Amino acid sequence: MKKWTRWQDYTVIAAGAYAALSVLWTTQTGSSTAIMVTLGLLLVIGGAVNLAMPGMPAAEWAQAIVAVALLLAPWLGGFTSATGAAWSAWIPGAVALVVTALAIKPSTEEYRHHHVASTP
Repeated sequence: MKKWTRWQDYTVIAAGAYAALSVLWTTQTGSSTAIMVTLGLLLVIGGAVNLAMPGMPAAEWAQAIVAVALLLAPWLGGFTSATGAAWSAWIPGAVALVVTALAIKPSTEEYRHHHVASTP
């Protein structure tokens, strides 16, 4: 697996950037701004880490957890009534979760290929 080539990680970066920047054009309520910016930036960082260092399943799983948090954020943060903000969390969260799920198996296989001890 080559660095800087996985489309899944670029998609996660785009989803995270959209979530973080969507606070500029959607109506926010309560803590939605902080939640959206924080989780969006965490997805951007996670995607960049996975691009730079492919084959780290732990980073993929952490990214999946952030994607789930973004997907659940409107309910947990109490901003489901702010539909623009809510949809700007649900859609990027779902996209990030799906593409991360697609990347976990290849990442795990890459890790095993390079880190499994040879048996005698």
